[in-house]
Amino acid sequence: MSSAAQDDLLFKALADSRRRQMLDLMKAAPRTTGALCEHFAGTLDRCTVMQHLGVLERAGLIVVRREGRVRWNHLDAGPFQDIHDRWIGPYALAAADLLNRLKHDLEGA
Repeated sequence: MSSAAQDDLLFKALADSRRRQMLDLMKAAPRTTGALCEHFAGTLDRCTVMQHLGVLERAGLIVVRREGRVRWNHLDAGPFQDIHDRWIGPYALAAADLLNRLKHDLEGA
């Protein structure tokens, strides 16, 4: 899969607030699919939770490990580091540079 296609999957996965909630829940520790279904009981049915987990897995944001009938969902921090390295870091540096130049210009005036 091309890098652009993988980026599209990644940002599509992050675009949904419920998937971001699932990632937040997995941040501290892996969660079973059953535990995620319990957390979203009343708002999402099991099938919908599974669909969301599939989107997250295809995007590379989670790794699923099966132990018998239990599915453990682990957060994969790699894609977040990639986002930071490719977009956030360079844009933050550019913004800081711009502010430093503005400060220098204002102090020099």
